[in-house]
Amino acid sequence: MFKFKAPQKVFQIGKMKIGGQPGENPKVVIGTIFYERHKIVEDPVEGIFDEKAAEDLINKQDSLCEECGLSSMYDVVGISAEAFPKYLDFVADKSENPILLDAWTLDVRLAGLQHVKEVGLSKRIVHNSIMPPAPDPKEIEAIKDAKIKASIILAFNVEDKSPAGAISILKGTPTQKGLLDVAKEAGIEGEMIDLSFANAVPGIGLSCKAIYAVKDELGLAAGGAPSNATTVWKPFVKEKWGLDIYKAIEATSQAIPMAFGADWLMYGVIEAAPWIIPAIAAVDAMVLSVANFEYKMPLPDRPSSLSKLFPEYIDRLKGMLPPKVEKP
Repeated sequence: MFKFKAPQKVFQIGKMKIGGQPGENPKVVIGTIFYERHKIVEDPVEGIFDEKAAEDLINKQDSLCEECGLSSMYDVVGISAEAFPKYLDFVADKSENPILLDAWTLDVRLAGLQHVKEVGLSKRIVHNSIMPPAPDPKEIEAIKDAKIKASIILAFNVEDKSPAGAISILKGTPTQKGLLDVAKEAGIEGEMIDLSFANAVPGIGLSCKAIYAVKDELGLAAGGAPSNATTVWKPFVKEKWGLDIYKAIEATSQAIPMAFGADWLMYGVIEAAPWIIPAIAAVDAMVLSVANFEYKMPLPDRPSSLSKLFPEYIDRLKGMLPPKVEKP
């Protein structure tokens, strides 16, 4: 729960604002749908899936975010060039919120980019992702051609996993172009810096430190995917303590980065929304109370985790602040 030194960049995609000082804009939660071996998918190549189950999952995330005062996005995963457009169209039809275009291979990503260009979805799309080494020139050109303006940028430094290493990947070195410059060449104006280089739960702490550093030094919207680490630990936890304990660990691990200033999080499989989203909202309410009391940030007039979940605490916060002294 901090106030960052650098001026903070806020950008808009659809109706959603991303970035800023803690408490300035709603936290963004991103659930992943149509992922590998997703039970609702019957044929990942043809793109055949249980539409009712998919719609229920989308509605659940959107409704939870509405209840908790958070913003909602979807990470749509494509495994084949035939299936990907079907997935993108379906999610776009069922929710008005932004969509991450996420695919394993270049040919599928290019197919997705071409499709969103043709059907006019570009203004709602976040490319996932620009990562080191720099993407294939075909992909850069396709992003630009599709007029996509927002992208995840993975600040993963193989040689230096410190916050300084992440920032060097973004800014560049004498021998390597920075990913921020690469993104600019692709026409990206809204950068979502991904600092999920942890594949073990303790490493989430380093990601949190990097989130703080990127926001404090560069002022960009930062976040990540702690689920990369919690998923690795899941089999051990389930065997030793059971699924309920795993859910508690997963929710805690997702919520902690928010206290370090994260603007957005990819929380993993969309089925986890019921225990992840309220945990994030609880931390967001803590952040809002500190921003108001310690840093004198006005309470937002928008729906927020405080107004939605703890409306009675708003009056208490007002009572904590010293009375205004009128100038003579």
